[in-house]
Amino acid sequence: MSNERSSPDAMVQWYRDRIAEPTTSDEVYGYWVFVFGILLGILGILLFLTSDVTTATTPGKAGIALAAISLVLLMIGPVIRLPLQRTANLVSYAGGLVALLGVAGFLVAYPGWRDSGLAVPVISVFALGLVLVAVGAALIPVVGGTRRVPEADAEAAVAEPDGFETAADSAEDAGTGATAAAAESDGEPDAEPVAEAPESKARFEVFADRGGKWRWRLRHRNGNIIADSAQGYSSRQKAEQGLESVRTNAPGAPAIREEVEVEPEEEPADAPYPSGESQGTFEVYEDAADEYRWRLVHRNGNIVADGGEGYADRDAVEEAVERVRGYVGDADYLRIDPTAFEVYRDAADEWRWRLIHRNGEILADGGEGYASRTNAQDGVERVRETAADEDAFEIFEDSAGEYRWRLVASNDEIIADGGQGFASERGARDSVERVREYADEASALDYRDAAFEIFEDNAGEYRWRLRHENGQILGDSGEGYASRTGAIEGLRSVKRNAPNADLTDLDATGEAGEDSDGDEE
Repeated sequence: MSNERSSPDAMVQWYRDRIAEPTTSDEVYGYWVFVFGILLGILGILLFLTSDVTTATTPGKAGIALAAISLVLLMIGPVIRLPLQRTANLVSYAGGLVALLGVAGFLVAYPGWRDSGLAVPVISVFALGLVLVAVGAALIPVVGGTRRVPEADAEAAVAEPDGFETAADSAEDAGTGATAAAAESDGEPDAEPVAEAPESKARFEVFADRGGKWRWRLRHRNGNIIADSAQGYSSRQKAEQGLESVRTNAPGAPAIREEVEVEPEEEPADAPYPSGESQGTFEVYEDAADEYRWRLVHRNGNIVADGGEGYADRDAVEEAVERVRGYVGDADYLRIDPTAFEVYRDAADEWRWRLIHRNGEILADGGEGYASRTNAQDGVERVRETAADEDAFEIFEDSAGEYRWRLVASNDEIIADGGQGFASERGARDSVERVREYADEASALDYRDAAFEIFEDNAGEYRWRLRHENGQILGDSGEGYASRTGAIEGLRSVKRNAPNADLTDLDATGEAGEDSDGDEE
């Protein structure tokens, strides 16, 4: 596989290190245009404020012009970032040029533009440019109704994750091999020339899925996925090895049609009970504050889940129940086997991550809070990538005489630490080795659609909540558990019983407010 890649420029590298892995080069350049617009606007305002506004001074005139240009850049930056059609981009860029012509007209006509009657034409030209930018960004995509499809030959380093390689590269490799084979057969008069490999209409893509696993797929130029790896790999290198195995073995592999009897897979322990066999019932009732609520009650009388909030009317609470039914069966929860990255919100309402072992030990944490769950998850991915480099770990002695370690990214940012001190340097090094051993394979919670979060409350009890990918809490355990294992068993009971549980209106049956206590079987 060809490993030649153009090195990203400084702007792209800074964006990757400080913000996130970009999906396209336009995403990076649009961001920088937007930032430059902000800086230009600040400079223009400062020039204007520090000038004599009673007279048409040069700094004041320049300040107004810079502020006008900054407005154009602030609108063009997002246009560059968006995956718009070519027509939409061209209209927006043309609008930007028109607006800049308006600024040039201002510089020529000001300050006597009112007396000369040029004020309205100049402002109109500038406004027309801004309108064209807005039309290209918003109106054309709405009217056109189609999106821009990425070109198959896009090879920018930031357009796709490292490891992407087009099938054209494969064809080139095959062609090289064919030439070598022909050369070896020059001495044989009857040797037939080796046919040159046909140009491929597809390409292999290597990518990381939302669960952090690396996969490959073969995509036709029309966008269709022809084949994929089916399974995830722990690293990009292993995914590339799997891809190479397919390239090597697929051309000569025979096509065999066999009638194979497939044994049914063993049903997982938390698979939903079939319709009519659920051991739970959704109860809808009106509380003392005249709000409607729901709870999931096991047939033994235990309340195994509730909505945690009230609703204004009965239709709203029944819609909430339907959402829970729809999401709870497929919702994932963190499995620590033997380690996992846990992303959680702390008491200061900041998102954090930590690498935990199933014995309860915290092996590593981020050391800082993040503004969103997505940023914390990005932090986890940076740790996975960086932990493979032994030289990225620094071991030092703190002011208390304890040894600690920290993980430092290529931009000298500290992205992880051990969270505790060790009595000896050997202890810190052992901790580093455990992190390096577990970080790549440690599981992480996938928030596709919805997921269960397990957390410890202020009273030291474990609870769970079902969170939608948009951040909304769909339901919670309602009660605390003495251990994490107990909370997991509770949410698994909900996964089994909730999807096909019946719905009962307690107000209609006159049973509202009656709870019973029992133990789930």
